[in-house]
Amino acid sequence: MNSALFAPNESLATALLPFATPNESDGAHDIAHITRVWRNAYAIATIEGGTLDIIAAATLLHDCVSVEKDSPHRASASTQAAKQAQIHLKDLGWHTDKIARTCHAIEAHSFSANIPPETLEAKILQDADRLDAIGLIGVARCFYVAGRMGSALYDPNDPHAQNRILDDRNFAIDHFETKLLTLAEGFQTNEGQRLATARHEELLGFRDAFLAQISA
Repeated sequence: MNSALFAPNESLATALLPFATPNESDGAHDIAHITRVWRNAYAIATIEGGTLDIIAAATLLHDCVSVEKDSPHRASASTQAAKQAQIHLKDLGWHTDKIARTCHAIEAHSFSANIPPETLEAKILQDADRLDAIGLIGVARCFYVAGRMGSALYDPNDPHAQNRILDDRNFAIDHFETKLLTLAEGFQTNEGQRLATARHEELLGFRDAFLAQISA
C-alpha cells in the first residue's frame, strides 16, 4: 500500500492503511476508492479548511468495517466503522476529543445512516465520499455493485419505469433515479457543491444516452 498517495499525511496513512479495506473482494470500496475520497477531501479542505489529520484518519477508516449493500445491517456500517476506528486511534495515542471528532465524521459520512454532519471535518468527508458516487466514477461503481448483487442492467419491458415501481435491487439503471441523481442536492460545503454540480451533469448525460440507446 502506497502511503505517499495520502500526502501530506503519509505517516498516518502508513499506520492506518492496514485497517482501511477489510473486504479485498469489494472493488467499489477498495484502496482505489479510499485514495479517490482522500483526493476529494484534500481538495475541499484546501478551500474550506478543517483539521487535516482528522480528515485523513476519517477518510482512511471510513470503510474499515465491510457490510454488503444488500445486507439488512447496511445502515449501521458507518457506526460499526467508527467504533473500530476508535480502537485504532487509541492505539496511536490520539486524544479523546480528537478521536470523537474523527469518529463522528466516519459515522456521518454514510448516506444510509442518515446522521447529520455537525463538524466541518464531517461535512468534508461526507462530500468527498459522495463525490465518488456521482460522475463517471459513480456510473462505474453503480454497475460494478449491481453485478456483485446479481442485478440486471435494466428492465427490457419498461426501462424508463413508466408503468412500474423503481427497483434498483434488480435493475442497475433504476439506481440513478432512486439515489445517484438525488445526491447533488445535499452537499455540505460550497466547494463540494461546486464539484458535485459538474459530476451531476455527467450522470444525467450518461443516463440519457444509455436510455436512448436501449430504446433505439
